[in-house]
Amino acid sequence: MVGRTSKADKKIAYDRKLCDLLDEYTQILIVVADNVGSKQLQDIRKGLRGDSVVLMGKNTMMKRTVRVHADKTGNKAFLSLIPLLVGNVGLIFTKGDLKEVSEEVAKYKVGAPARVGLVAPIDVVVPPGNTGLDPSQTSFFQVLNIPTKINKGTVEIITPVELIRKGEKVGSSEAALLAKLGIRPFSYGLVVLSVYDNGSVFSPEVLNLTEDDLIEKFAAGVSMATALSLAISYPTLAAAPHMFINAYKNVLAIAVATDYSFPQADKVKEYLADPSKFAVAVTAVAAADVGGDAAPAAKEEEKKEEPAEESDDDMGFGLFD
Repeated sequence: MVGRTSKADKKIAYDRKLCDLLDEYTQILIVVADNVGSKQLQDIRKGLRGDSVVLMGKNTMMKRTVRVHADKTGNKAFLSLIPLLVGNVGLIFTKGDLKEVSEEVAKYKVGAPARVGLVAPIDVVVPPGNTGLDPSQTSFFQVLNIPTKINKGTVEIITPVELIRKGEKVGSSEAALLAKLGIRPFSYGLVVLSVYDNGSVFSPEVLNLTEDDLIEKFAAGVSMATALSLAISYPTLAAAPHMFINAYKNVLAIAVATDYSFPQADKVKEYLADPSKFAVAVTAVAAADVGGDAAPAAKEEEKKEEPAEESDDDMGFGLFD
């Protein structure tokens, strides 16, 4: 008979496996595994097989192994994993794209009934409609203050009712009613809590950022830096154009208010001395715009007239000439 593996041997094997994974992979997803069954976890392992490895275990063992391995290798970046190993968590080591792996993990969610004492992760709303229950079951609805009526020998819910709110514990009456209605309001699966990438730890929301989001955030940062530079009169590359324009406006205002002048200010003074020139300038711009629009229209008319001339020439000849 083959002897059973002792607990000490299992711990040594687990320690060796975790160390090997830390050496081989630089990307890790820290996931929460609350209410995830063994069959569901097995399906997730199969789905990620190829470039990812799912490792579960006791937090104390994982913390100890990470700490010892960081000391041995001198890679202190691993120590950033220790604060994340709290609760029912696991590690997904991957060489693939982090976003694609997290999306693949999210696919394996399984519907679950509302059990008594369970904290609701979402709001549970019972929709209106025929329940299919006979009138003797109205007591369940009365206890929960759900408005109903009898329609064709069955109980019908009149309006949608918020049965359980997020964060509340499921009561026995709520659980019994949802079971009778065949409603499985909750779904559970591995949820990505944090992302570790080459020593950096960040939120999984970062994986959903697109190039447009990054450009938008960068533009917002540049705008804030520019506003700050202008407020404290500190020159920066982003604020320099605005500073030059503001300086030009100030010099132009001085030239207009005094006898001092320069070529750019002479034209402004000329317009201020004779305001009618503003109207002439506006009229000229409007005429240019109209002329620009009219030219393509004239060309189109000419093109339309050309076939007409050809048809007139053709009309001078009969079929038998």
